[in-house]
Amino acid sequence: MPALTGRLLSGRAPRVLGLMSGTSADGIDAALLELPGWPALGEGGGDLPDLTGAAPRGRVLAHTFTPFPPDLRAAVLRAGQNEGTPAELTQLHWALGEAFAQAAAPLAGDADLVASHGQTVQHHPRPEAARGWTRPATLQLGEAAVMAARTGKPVVADFRPADLAAGGVGAPLVPFADWALLAEAGINRALHNLGGVSNLTFLPGADPAGVLAFDTGPANCLLDEVAALAGQTHDEGGALALAGTVHEVTLAAWLAHPELAAPPPKATGREVWTLSQLPRPASLSLPDLAATAVALTARTVGDAYRRWVLPRGLDEVVVAGGGARNPALLAALRAELPVPLRTFADLGWTDHGFTDATREAAAFAFLGYAHAQGWPNTLPHTTGAAQAVSAGKWTPAPLTPGAPS
Repeated sequence: MPALTGRLLSGRAPRVLGLMSGTSADGIDAALLELPGWPALGEGGGDLPDLTGAAPRGRVLAHTFTPFPPDLRAAVLRAGQNEGTPAELTQLHWALGEAFAQAAAPLAGDADLVASHGQTVQHHPRPEAARGWTRPATLQLGEAAVMAARTGKPVVADFRPADLAAGGVGAPLVPFADWALLAEAGINRALHNLGGVSNLTFLPGADPAGVLAFDTGPANCLLDEVAALAGQTHDEGGALALAGTVHEVTLAAWLAHPELAAPPPKATGREVWTLSQLPRPASLSLPDLAATAVALTARTVGDAYRRWVLPRGLDEVVVAGGGARNPALLAALRAELPVPLRTFADLGWTDHGFTDATREAAAFAFLGYAHAQGWPNTLPHTTGAAQAVSAGKWTPAPLTPGAPS
């Protein structure tokens, strides 16, 4: 790993640019995370600082969102649906590297390091003979070497594969950053991301050993498919779902999906939650289909909390992700949850730049920062990872040096 201390401006807190594109595959969030009071890059000293005090313990200085061009998004969605030749995937891998580099360009000059989640197109957390999955595997596209060459910055990438190699399910990875930046003593808080897939991080005060995190099921991925059938990219304002009625027979069939009964740790993606894999009547209208998809998300979220989180004691749920801007989904979730449902704005975190749009990009920025410090950057028990590297430290993301500047 190259020495990074010399890249810092004198007297300035470390800054890391996080890049995130989720399972909705709508574009790239870039968040420039500054970490006042944290050690400069290369000066971590081997141990995490004492994590006390109010959240958040960092601030997002700037955020941009770069939509994917329609043809690039279509290629990503095809890859997620198991379509495309090796040559097409190779081209897409490099095209996404360029797209991430372009998304990073406006903010990279102020960063000491870039951390990129990449674009997940396949995630196979465990063998599944019926799908031809003989081993755990995952694939994130977006070539890090392209980003490093274009930005001139070192790049941390490929976060998920080593988790699978260590026996985990490769997700969720953000709980480490959630704990480091957003946990608070005396508050049992769940952070819930409503992206393409729905996932939660339960933070029992500031105790890392008690953190629980897993995917609960679909969030926007099915809704986005329904919206696409209506000629839209997403269900703006939940209008489509609000115009429909839940089809209870279809909902019951969807709720019987075996993935929902599995205990944590667990992770899924579009390869599981897609309309082509779910039974539904051909006569079901698009509004009713959207309403049923919303009900599926709300019911599976509520069930996950009742089974795995509420018995541990829960004070509040804080929502993030694109679904946090869907009134139909939020109303359904409030009906399912017996605790307050809050937003980042409710907690004052937006004053520090943490919003539903920046949370995951900022989280991967912190994971990249921790890796560059030589610290652990995961909580292995949240993914089920069975082994660690180097005296209990497991840092899954290799560093790609930036081009000399």
